Amino acid sequence: MSIWEVILAFLVVVLILVSLLSNVLVLICFLYSADIRKQVPGLFILNLTFSNLLMTVLNMPLTLAGIIYKNQPGGDQFCHMVGFLETFLTTNSMLSMAALSIDRWIAVVFPLSYHSKMRYKDAALILSYTWLHSVSFPIVAASLSWVGFHHLYASCTLCNKRSEERTQFVIFTGVFHILSFLLSLIVLCFTYLKVLKVARFHCKRIDVITMQTLVLLVDIHPSVRERCLEEQKRRRQRATKKISTFIGTFILCFAPYVITRARRVPRSHLLQDRPNKENHRTPLAVTYSPQRKPLQHIIKDLQPILKDNP
Repeated sequence: MSIWEVILAFLVVVLILVSLLSNVLVLICFLYSADIRKQVPGLFILNLTFSNLLMTVLNMPLTLAGIIYKNQPGGDQFCHMVGFLETFLTTNSMLSMAALSIDRWIAVVFPLSYHSKMRYKDAALILSYTWLHSVSFPIVAASLSWVGFHHLYASCTLCNKRSEERTQFVIFTGVFHILSFLLSLIVLCFTYLKVLKVARFHCKRIDVITMQTLVLLVDIHPSVRERCLEEQKRRRQRATKKISTFIGTFILCFAPYVITRARRVPRSHLLQDRPNKENHRTPLAVTYSPQRKPLQHIIKDLQPILKDNP
């Protein structure tokens, strides 16, 4: 193993330990806290936690084995099953975070009607959709044999080894990333921007009341006045920091998965130059330049010669 492979393997071990510890702690809090279990968002948190735990236990150790041994762990059927679970669990985690953002949006923007709009039945319907959405793509990929071991990622994931199906695989990959990562990111940005708008509105109301109180309290100590103004400033930044942290965490966790798999599509295939079927010649594309007219005259003069000598 090279030094870079050793560093990569060490980072994977650290990620396994951190992910396992954090998700087990979340699961323990859910099991021992009756208040969390009573709340509807607890279902989304539980679904997200189980997805992360299964990903940590099933997929990441096999990726570590692929880095160390540089070979497919297990047989083909086992690798297909692991690749199926990787695609399903990754998509389910993205959609679970989007479902959590929808729940927070309803709770903040519509607080009086939250309990009527977000019941356990509604949460179960949302989770049913996330599972159906998440399982549809790996089913299609498995039925078309687009799941296997990829040496570049040292893991069992979406991959296509047949050149004749490359176009279909590119379209499938693009649709998959649009309807999983991009859709979840759009939902996160929309819902949390609405939440931030409401939070800033309430902060302005509190700021007005605070300033009026400071004006009325003439004998207040200057240090108390400064602390009130500092707390007012921190209050404005608190909601922005929390929302930025949540969206930034989503991008940090899932963007590498999407970017690395999008980069494996060759650019030469996306801009493939196909010859003419009649004369088997590749057409010449002439862009605008000062020498365009002389070049057109040369092509026009050579056209009869090309026709006589195919």
